Amino acid sequence: MDKKPSTRKGPEFCSLRYGLALIMHFSNFTMITQRVSLSIAIIAMVNGTQQPGLLNASTERPLAFTLNHSNRSIKEFNTGASVYEWSPETQGIIFSSISYGIILTLIPSGYLAGIFGAKQMLGAGLLISSLLTLFTPLAADFGVILVIVIRTVQGMAQGMAWTGQFTIWAKWAPPLERSKLTSIAGSGAAFGSFIILCVGGLISQALGWPFIFYIFGSTGCVCCLLWFTVIYDDPLHHPCITAREKEHIVSSLAQQSSSPRRSVPIKAMVRCLPLWAIFTGFFSHFWLCTIIITYLPTYISSVLHVNIRDSGVLSSLPFIAASSCTILGGQLADFLLSRKLLRLITVRKLFSSLGLLLPSLCAVALPFVASSYITTIILLILIPGTSNLCDSGFIINTLDVAPRYASFLMGISRGFGLIAGIISSTATGFLISQDSVSGWRNVFFLAAAVNIFGLVFYLTFGQAEIQDWAKERTLTRL
Repeated sequence: MDKKPSTRKGPEFCSLRYGLALIMHFSNFTMITQRVSLSIAIIAMVNGTQQPGLLNASTERPLAFTLNHSNRSIKEFNTGASVYEWSPETQGIIFSSISYGIILTLIPSGYLAGIFGAKQMLGAGLLISSLLTLFTPLAADFGVILVIVIRTVQGMAQGMAWTGQFTIWAKWAPPLERSKLTSIAGSGAAFGSFIILCVGGLISQALGWPFIFYIFGSTGCVCCLLWFTVIYDDPLHHPCITAREKEHIVSSLAQQSSSPRRSVPIKAMVRCLPLWAIFTGFFSHFWLCTIIITYLPTYISSVLHVNIRDSGVLSSLPFIAASSCTILGGQLADFLLSRKLLRLITVRKLFSSLGLLLPSLCAVALPFVASSYITTIILLILIPGTSNLCDSGFIINTLDVAPRYASFLMGISRGFGLIAGIISSTATGFLISQDSVSGWRNVFFLAAAVNIFGLVFYLTFGQAEIQDWAKERTLTRL
C-alpha cells in the first residue's frame, strides 16, 4: 500500500477542493474579525474619562489601549449607544477570556472532529461564534459578567472551528497540494485582521459601535450557510464532485489509511520526537507573532509617535503582507514538490527555516533602526510576512507525519502556541514597563532567541514520513 502520491493533474482552480479552500478562507476571515471586534468597539463602549494604563492580562489589550489613549475625543465615536464604566482590569479580563476559551477546546474538539465529522464541528463552532457576536451588544447591557461568559464560550466555539479544518484537509488535500490549499485557507485570518483594523473604527464612528458586532456576526451567519450547503467531510460523498477530481484526490491519498480510528495512541505520541519538533515550532512561531499582533499599535505609537489614524493604517499593513506571503509560500512549496526539485522533508525544513530565521533577524534589527521611520515600517511589515512562510513548514507537518490524527494534533499544537502567546505578552509588558528603550530591545532579542531554539530543534528532529503509530496496522491502544 506504500504508493507514491499521484502526480496526475486533476482539475484545479475550478475544482471543489479549491472552492473549499476559499470558503475556509472566508471562515477564518470571519472568526478573526469577530475576535478582534471588541478591541475596536471598546474605545466607544468605555467611558472616555478613564485613563487606562498598560495592561498585560490580555493578548488584545494593547490595541485597545493605544486607540483609547491616542483618541481623547472618545465621544465622537458614540452615536447614541451605551457607555460602560469598565475599569482597565475588567477590560483585561474580558479580552483574555476568549484565549482561555480557545485553549479549553483545542484538544477535545480536534479529537471529536475525527469521530463525528469536521463539517459539523467546524460549522457549529462558526455558527455559535457568530450568534454570540450578534448578542454581545445586548449582553453588555446586562452586565460585564455576561460579556465575559460570552467571550469565553465564543473562544471555545472558535477553538472547535480552528482545529476541525485539518481533519477536512486530511481527506481533501492531495499531498502535492497541501501547502497551497492550507495557505489559501489560512490567509483568511491575516486578511481579516487587516480589514477589521481598517474599517472597524469607521463603522463605529458612522453607525455606532454595536454595528461592528452586527455586521461581522451577520457575515459569519452567511458563511455558515455556505459551509453547511457546500462542504462535505470527504470527496467520496460529495454529490457535485466530478469523477475526475474524485479519482485524483482518492488515488493521491491511497497510501494513507482512511478507516475511522477508535483510540488515540497517546503514549506513542508523547515519545515521538518529530511531534515535539512541531510543537516546539508552534511555540516559537506564536511567541513572536503574538508580540507583533498584540503590541504593534503600541510600538508604532510610542516609538514612531504617529497619530491614531496613521497608526491604524500602519498597523494593518503587516497583515496584508502576511496574507500574501502565506499564499505565495504555499504556491512555491507545492511547485517545488510537484516538480520534484526537493524532497518533502527538505521543503518543510526550508520554509520553517525561512519563517523562523528571517523574522528573527528583522526583530533583532528593529531597536537599531528606531530613528528611521521608513526602515522601521519595512521591518515591521516583513516580520509577520516572513513568519507566515511557516505555514508551508511545520504548521502543516502533522498532515505528513500523522494524517489520521491531524486535527487532534493540530489542537495540541495550537495549545502550545497559545501558551507561548500568553507568556510572551506578559513578559513583553513587564520588560517595557521597566524601561522603554532597553525593554523593547530585550523583547525582540528574547523573541529571536526563542525562534532560533525552535528552529534548531525542528531541523534536528523534524520528519515528514508517516509515523508507525499513525498507520492503521500499528495503532497503539491505551
